[in-house]
Amino acid sequence: MARYTDAVCRQCRREGQKLFLKGERCYSAKCGITRRTYAPGQHGQGRKKISEYGLQFRTKQKAKHYYGVLEKQFHHYFEMAENKQGITGENLLKLLESRLDNVAYRLGWASSRPEARQLVVHGHFTVNGKKVNIPSYLLKAGDVISIKEKSRQSEKFKSVLEGSGGRPVPKWLDKNASTAEAKVINLPARDEIDFEVEEHLIVEYYSK
Repeated sequence: MARYTDAVCRQCRREGQKLFLKGERCYSAKCGITRRTYAPGQHGQGRKKISEYGLQFRTKQKAKHYYGVLEKQFHHYFEMAENKQGITGENLLKLLESRLDNVAYRLGWASSRPEARQLVVHGHFTVNGKKVNIPSYLLKAGDVISIKEKSRQSEKFKSVLEGSGGRPVPKWLDKNASTAEAKVINLPARDEIDFEVEEHLIVEYYSK
C-alpha cells in the first residue's frame, strides 16, 4: 500500500497544527512546527489568501494525516458516515476514532498512531480474545482490546505497562493497566474527541 515517505513534520507545518505523528518528539522543543511555524517549501513564509475550496481541502487533508488514512479509505469512511443516522461530520470522526490503531494510541500503548499501526500489523493485540492485525479494524461498544501475553514480556511493552502518567485515557475507554486490557464503553461523543477540526468543512468538500 502507498504511504507518505517524506518527513512527517512537514505535514504538521503544512496544516499549521500539531498532528502528533512523531511520538515523544512532538512534546519536546525538537518538534518541527515549534521550531518552524511556517509552511514548508520555497514560498512557505509568504502570505497567501486561501479560497473556500482550499480551506475545505486542507481540512480534509489535516484529518487524513492526523489519523494516517489514505484518500480512498478516507472517502470510504465518509460514505459510511453519510449513510449512518446523525450528523455526518461527527459520524466520520467516530469511525476514525474507533480504528484499532487509534484506540491503541489513545490507550497509551504506542507513542504515536504510526507506531500503533505498526504494532497492530505485527500482531501484538487481541480483540475479544482473538488476534487482530488489521489497523483499520473498527471497534464497537463492548469490545475488549488486550496486549498479547507474549508481547507483554517485550522491553517495549514492559516500559509501557510499568510507566506512569502519560496521556490521559479518554472517558469512552476503560483501561485496566494491571491486566493490560481495555474495554470500549461506547463510541465517543464529539466533545470527547480532542482533535481540533471543523468537520463540517470535510462534509462540504465531499458534497460538491
